Amino acid sequence: MKIDPAKRQRLQAKMAVYRAFVKNWLEPSNLARLRPKLEFQTGILAGFALLASILLGVTNCSTQDTIQQRLDEDLKKSLQEVVPITLYDNDLLQDTLTIPSADYNIGANETTVYLAKKSGKVTAVCFKFIAPDGYSGAINMIIGIDRDGNILGVRVLSHKETPGLGDKIEVAKSSWILNFVGRSLDNLTSAQWAVKKDGGVFDQFAGATITPRKSVQATYRSLQLFKAHQAQLINP
Repeated sequence: MKIDPAKRQRLQAKMAVYRAFVKNWLEPSNLARLRPKLEFQTGILAGFALLASILLGVTNCSTQDTIQQRLDEDLKKSLQEVVPITLYDNDLLQDTLTIPSADYNIGANETTVYLAKKSGKVTAVCFKFIAPDGYSGAINMIIGIDRDGNILGVRVLSHKETPGLGDKIEVAKSSWILNFVGRSLDNLTSAQWAVKKDGGVFDQFAGATITPRKSVQATYRSLQLFKAHQAQLINP
C-alpha cells in the first residue's frame, strides 16, 4: 500500500520533532539540571521498570511454545505408559472428550479423557485423576482403560508420600502399581477394591497403609467414572 506524499511529509516532520526533543533532553547540560529533581529519578525508575516488563514479556512469549512442547512430550510419555502404542494410530492429545467428574472425588469437576483409536475405532481411553487424601497430600495419577473397562495401566505422576515407605506406589520403586493391570469392576467386587488389611486384594506397605489404600480407592472411583460414561467414550 502506497502512502500519500503529503501524509509522508507530515510523518517525517513529526519524527524530526521527536528526534529533536530526545536529542535536547539527552544533552549533558540538561541531564545535569534534571538529575537532582525527584521527578527525574522517579522517571528513570519507571523507565527501567517498563523496560524490565517488556523484556519479561518478550522472554515469556519466546519460551511459551517451548515450555508447552515439553509439557506435551511429558504427557505423551505418560499416556504411552498406560496405553500401549499398538492400540492406537491417532494423536491422543488432539482426540479428547471432557466429562463431568465432580461426583467421583478424583480432584476435578471435569476430566479430560484422551481417546485411543485404531482405524477410527476407540480401543481405549486414558485420563488423569487424583487421590486427594494421601498420607502427605494429593497423589496425582493417570489411568488407561480398554473399551471393555479393564485397566491397561496406572502410573503415579507426582506425590509427596514418605520416601522409602509411601513412595513404593512409583513404578520405579516397586512393582506394586502393576497389580492394577487387568482389574475391572467386573472381575473384582467393590469390597475387593481395597488393601488386604481392609479385606481387599491389594497389598499394603509395611508402615504405610494409607498411601496404597487411598491409591486403590481413587483408582476404583476412576473406573466408576469410566463406567458411567462408557457408552459416550467408546462411541463418541
